[in-house]
Amino acid sequence: MTTTPLTWFKSSYSGNDGPDCVEVAISPAHHPAIRIRDSKNKDGSRLAFTGGAWSEFLEFATER
Repeated sequence: MTTTPLTWFKSSYSGNDGPDCVEVAISPAHHPAIRIRDSKNKDGSRLAFTGGAWSEFLEFATER
């Protein structure tokens, strides 16, 4: 089975040298999910959200 590597994008709210660095990747279509990781610990734990859950989170976060 071939695994497609994820393309990670750093949050525009993350600084270059600060402790709050988040990266996001969109999984391929055969396993659709939004992946989140700490850019300072690339091999650490990751979160995965469905597209619907991610949309709800973004809506909530932008209301603040």
